[in-house]
Amino acid sequence: MNFIWPSMLWLLALLPALVLAYLWLLKRRRKSTVRLASLAVAKAALGKGPGWRRHVPPVLMLVALAALLLAISRPTAFVTLPMAERTIILAMDVSGSMRAEDIKPNRLVASQEAAKTFVRALPREVKVGVIAFAGTAAVVQAPTTSRDDVVAAIDRFQLQRATATGSGIILSLATLFPDHGIEIQHVTGQRNFPGGPAAKPLGKDGTEKKFTPVPPGSYTSAAIIMLTDGQRTTGPDPIDAAKMAAERGVRVYTVGMGTTKGEIIGFEGWSMRVRLDEETLKNIALLTHGEYFYAGTSEDLQKVYEGLSSRMVVERKETEVSALFAALGALLAFLSAGLSVWWFGRVA
Repeated sequence: MNFIWPSMLWLLALLPALVLAYLWLLKRRRKSTVRLASLAVAKAALGKGPGWRRHVPPVLMLVALAALLLAISRPTAFVTLPMAERTIILAMDVSGSMRAEDIKPNRLVASQEAAKTFVRALPREVKVGVIAFAGTAAVVQAPTTSRDDVVAAIDRFQLQRATATGSGIILSLATLFPDHGIEIQHVTGQRNFPGGPAAKPLGKDGTEKKFTPVPPGSYTSAAIIMLTDGQRTTGPDPIDAAKMAAERGVRVYTVGMGTTKGEIIGFEGWSMRVRLDEETLKNIALLTHGEYFYAGTSEDLQKVYEGLSSRMVVERKETEVSALFAALGALLAFLSAGLSVWWFGRVA
């Protein structure tokens, strides 16, 4: 916990003084004597006495004052809050290797079903866009809150040749930042970022706008979830694409399917060995402050998406919590006064 006005914490030094004043009053009360005829008369006059109850209201009031003094210092804490606005881009591999049946019924169908379940579980205010990538990348659904449109877009996937993971990331960024002038064809073959044309945002008049990188993971209004089962065979380098995402603060969560040793897959008369490039996927997640997940079965894939669902709709944010301490102080003060009136007929 931090404090916006930490100097106000010095006011807590008043509490020990109040405790000493209370003990002094108790001692003074004991010294007050009344001359009575006998001890029996004194006992009858004193009655049973309040006992421990007389200390409860003052203790509650002391704690109430402590809470109110903390509220004056304006404390802040990191709390988990729902996202006010969020856009999620699903970048999904539709290369020929996705027809492999090591994940039942096959990788493509398993990824489609898991993605649709994930989309339906998101809050309605979260926008979802869908990018399909193989040899090239295409926007199959622009970001929308319509779950039916997103599900229909996922159902339209068709297998294609090659795997361009870098293109999937870059087109996802272009969808999130349409005014940044991000073009996949400008990135191909270029490795120095932000020096390439794709990293130069353009204004409405076509002139270049100054691009200022932000800390990785700092853009909390959007995220990219990329699912792939193979290694890049064409298109831009995915690490360069990840650097572009990191410079814009966008987290990329990567999900790997398949085996690292590789399998031989037949597709349209071609035979090819495909293997999962976990190292690249882990580096993409690391560069962008995202996370990497491995899904070896359809059940694993479902669990991955369930975990991502909770990450996508909440954020940890430093928030002022003065109101909580003020409410606690007011409640304890009210309780102290109420008990005093109930037990002693007055606010002691």
